[in-house]
Amino acid sequence: MGLSARKRLGDLLVEAGAITQQQLDFALANKPKAEKLGDFLISENLLTEQQLIEVLEFQLGVPHISISQFMIDPELVQLLPKDLAKRSLIMPLTREKNKLLIAMADPMDYFAIEEVRMATGCQIETCIATKDDLKRAISKYYDLQETMDAALNDLMPAENSDETEILDDDSPIVKLVNQIISNAVVQRASDIHFDPQETEFRIRYRIDGVLRTERSLPKNMQNMVIARIKIMGNLNITESRLPQDGRIKANINLHPVDIRLSTLPTVYGEKVVMRVLDLNNSHGDLGKLGFSENNLVHFKEMISKPNGIVLITGPTGSGKSSTLSTALTYLNSEEVNIITVEDPVEYQLDGVNQIQVREEIGLTFATGLRSILRQDPDIIMIGEIRDLETAQIATRASLTGHLVLSTLHTNSAAESISRLFDMGIEPFLLSSSIVGVVAQRLVRRVCRDCGEYHDLSSEELEIFAKHHIPISKVKRGKGCTSCNNTGYRGRLAIHEILGVDEEVKELILKKASLADIKRHMSRNGYRTLLEDGLLKVADGVTTTEEILRVATEE
Repeated sequence: MGLSARKRLGDLLVEAGAITQQQLDFALANKPKAEKLGDFLISENLLTEQQLIEVLEFQLGVPHISISQFMIDPELVQLLPKDLAKRSLIMPLTREKNKLLIAMADPMDYFAIEEVRMATGCQIETCIATKDDLKRAISKYYDLQETMDAALNDLMPAENSDETEILDDDSPIVKLVNQIISNAVVQRASDIHFDPQETEFRIRYRIDGVLRTERSLPKNMQNMVIARIKIMGNLNITESRLPQDGRIKANINLHPVDIRLSTLPTVYGEKVVMRVLDLNNSHGDLGKLGFSENNLVHFKEMISKPNGIVLITGPTGSGKSSTLSTALTYLNSEEVNIITVEDPVEYQLDGVNQIQVREEIGLTFATGLRSILRQDPDIIMIGEIRDLETAQIATRASLTGHLVLSTLHTNSAAESISRLFDMGIEPFLLSSSIVGVVAQRLVRRVCRDCGEYHDLSSEELEIFAKHHIPISKVKRGKGCTSCNNTGYRGRLAIHEILGVDEEVKELILKKASLADIKRHMSRNGYRTLLEDGLLKVADGVTTTEEILRVATEE
């Protein structure tokens, strides 16, 4: 490495025009001492990982690669110690005689390169890979492969489903299950599915709302893995004919993670689904939920009312719980008493009194709500309004000076009102209690690193013209290592908000039809889910296909 290559990263980025000198000065003044400059710039949204890689690639002449293109020899993996690979995010790729090619996130980390040279005794050549790509590869080659081989060797002599195997923290099966969970957290999966098939045991991850098979395990590992998961969730190991539910709290890679567990007996054995809640994704910033500026103002107004009902609606998996818990965090202060009744309690919030519904002992939403009203609450959150009794108590609570937040399974904001009529709520009660309804869906976000602008197709031109939304280009991801070649990374919500003004109250009192309420919404400039989504396509954050997948033309 010549002296020219020893330039500092900040200077390279300013020279390349990726950031300004002011941004560099801000970053150097504010970044924590232990954090690398590149990581801080990316976390502050001053730079994307792709821009950083392009500058390094161009200025240092270090190529950028995707690890999935390489067939990595397990012997190579043995060559580089696991703790070094994890600590410095380095993956060995190929070796020719005495030359070792390594992929790293930061090719300017000369200390790490020197450490690899000392550990392997090889001459080192470097290339750049994205952090996510490296984390996935290290997890796959160092952790999963290692624990899987050990678990397989352990099981080979006989199918000994020995009790110590699934209790001992150092046993291969225990390590394998922990590794599957930590791999899911690294890949930002929301659910892990353990699917028993006739000849294999399949593990699938749901990432950004889409299921993908991660790997298949031999059938003879099925019972041991499931028994281990049941022990983690305090379930009954001997009961495999009835569905069971449980909960696991774990620390994965120093991340606190909360896992909801559900088992279901199928023809080929028990299917297990884990819902992973990453507790580090702090709920508290309403601005990060994807509300448009206009909708955010409306939503804040609704939840700041002293009393009334605010409903959040949408199908399962549309982010209702996240929106509710973020709203509660926003409202949470010393001056208010917030009590929730949920089934199950998903996000545990500091300073909020949360009740878990337990139908088997008679603690239902309705009984929980009755007791809550004697606890002097200011704000009540009901996990879901499922029946007339719950709806009636919620309505009365809102009329006696409480703010009630809840969810309902309907497709649009207007449908929620007719659903409450159908349940049997009197129109005069509903019109005086309901403050507003929010319908929401989750759509995948275009990957920041590989998004490119394209011309609109004729169908898209037609849709945008029909809704009078100006747009010249749409952004689509072409697929790269950081988004696992999907073109999407992360999700955001689209919303439809119906504020209950005097006119809507009149409509409710008249028990107006769904069509009447929708007509009122379109006359008064309310945006439907579809329109809010199309505006987000125009902003370049998602694609038309994603919007049409979750919201239909009226």
